Amino acid sequence: MRYLPLTPTDRKAMLAAIGVRSVDELFRDVPKTARLASPLALPDHQGEIEVEREMAALAARNVPAGAAISFLGAGAYRHHVPAAVDAIIQRGEFLTSYTPYQPEISQGTLQYLFEFQTQVALLTGMEVANASMYDGATACAEAVLMARRVTRRPKVVISGNLHPHWRDTVATMTRFTDAALDIAPPMPTGSKDLAARVDSDTACVVVQNPDAFGRLSDLSPLAERCHAAGALLVVAVTEVVSLGAIRPPGEMGADIVVAEGQSIGNGLNFGGPYLGLFATREKYVRQMPGRLCGETVDADGKRGFVLTLSTREQHIRREKATSNICTNSGLCALAFTVHATLLGSEGLARLARLNHYKAVKLAEYLAGVPGIRVLNDTFFNEFTVELPKAAAPVVEKLAARCIFAGVPASRLWPGVKGLENLLLVAVTETSHKNQMMTFAGALSEALR
Repeated sequence: MRYLPLTPTDRKAMLAAIGVRSVDELFRDVPKTARLASPLALPDHQGEIEVEREMAALAARNVPAGAAISFLGAGAYRHHVPAAVDAIIQRGEFLTSYTPYQPEISQGTLQYLFEFQTQVALLTGMEVANASMYDGATACAEAVLMARRVTRRPKVVISGNLHPHWRDTVATMTRFTDAALDIAPPMPTGSKDLAARVDSDTACVVVQNPDAFGRLSDLSPLAERCHAAGALLVVAVTEVVSLGAIRPPGEMGADIVVAEGQSIGNGLNFGGPYLGLFATREKYVRQMPGRLCGETVDADGKRGFVLTLSTREQHIRREKATSNICTNSGLCALAFTVHATLLGSEGLARLARLNHYKAVKLAEYLAGVPGIRVLNDTFFNEFTVELPKAAAPVVEKLAARCIFAGVPASRLWPGVKGLENLLLVAVTETSHKNQMMTFAGALSEALR
């Protein structure tokens, strides 16, 4: 029993030390009605090789997106990650490093976080970015909390076209506060009513671009309306590669920009870990959650890096902290930085153009399928199509053929009428013409 080092003598000594006669006595406070009378019907313990076989068999039941024709998106996108990314992040000094509390021995970690912040600020068109957060959804919730600290107002207007998972995360993290969430209904053809919801009690408006249906918008008029009312505009981005092609939120007047950084340097990984990006205006930096790395010089005048701001509750008094998220996705942030550095600004722009070009091509193919209508007049690499029947059963039928057709809107907005026939389809540089044509043909057959 290599991984169970305690002997019966050890257990007896431990029980004696805490004053109980048996392990069962440790559970005496659990009501008998809540205890099992007999063991669960599970297999008995097995040897290492048997466990490996069992786990391998379970893993084989998964079908990775890369092993199928995949047009899945809705907040998690399959992009090519260069081999150099894994080669670098798996180096021992990065893979095993922890929070850089001692700058004199953490210069490598601090420097890449500093570079990461610079990249995020440039991508979003903002003045300052933090050293990353858990993921896009929690970053969005933190942005709402920050906006309420800045404005000292209760109302939060949330676009109905914000990703529902992000919306739910905001609701969870504000549940026990006095925040008043004003959530608009989803509108596949575009949100037009957000400005009318802004009033003197509004702390912020949260809007996604491209939105959850793939639609692109000019947010400048909404930003002007927010600022006229003393509110902040929070812009959420689920597909960060889009910032290589579209006008960045900062140039449209955003006060806080949050994004999911998974698309750059990080694989789908069956849902995580992912990477939250957070950027804001410099005047709000003291209210920004997370950590901020800065550049300085040492006693000899040499360039160095330090933690400039650490307003998390593990660093300062809880009531003064701006966030109770106690870590950042450091390794994922490094993967982002390595990939973004390999691409460079021109490479990212080319990658974004390629994504958009391929999405346009697939939209053309699908528009030619009888009964299908493409709803978007604008999009980046994701768009919504309307089928002549419910989308969910069609998706299941194609999945049986190892074609991941996309995400039914009814899965993201269950119970919302009018969305049953809508399908969200995403295209990246990993998709090619033959896959698109196969998808269009299979979809046509499934609709007959």
